[in-house]
Amino acid sequence: MVLFIIGKKIIPFTKAFNDYRTGTKKKEYRARKHVCVACPMRSSCLGKSAQEKKFSVTYYREEYERNNARVHSPQGRYMKGKRQSTVEPVFGTLTQFMGLRKINTIGLKQANKVMHLSAIAYNLKKYLRFTQKRVKSGAGIQALAVLLKRRLYHFERWYLSTLKKLNYLPI
Repeated sequence: MVLFIIGKKIIPFTKAFNDYRTGTKKKEYRARKHVCVACPMRSSCLGKSAQEKKFSVTYYREEYERNNARVHSPQGRYMKGKRQSTVEPVFGTLTQFMGLRKINTIGLKQANKVMHLSAIAYNLKKYLRFTQKRVKSGAGIQALAVLLKRRLYHFERWYLSTLKKLNYLPI
């Protein structure tokens, strides 16, 4: 039997049910008025003519409380700060500046494609800003030129040796 504790008062669990308004799974707790005889909150909780106290909470209350404790722990606060500084600004930029306030597709697969394309666009814009900053110094262009020259030289040597092996070039 699962119990609900309010202050020093213990209220027993009666049944689990689906809420007809929201369709969510809930637990119902009931306490007869004789359970509340010594309770100082009896008049505000039960009223004058009520015979029992009945209330319901979500079926997953323990999980909610465990998650709440985890989020409010020092590590949870640290992780929230990290998430706010890395992930959430991206979504803010996508929604505010890149027109991703609404995804007008049908199905999860298509919505996933839209998110991937918008992430690619965001990363390309970020990459272009990064490379433009580095190009101004000139060191990046020189390093790229040296790298391309080496690659071209090695490719040329490989290509010529392959042609010689296949007897396409006179020796």
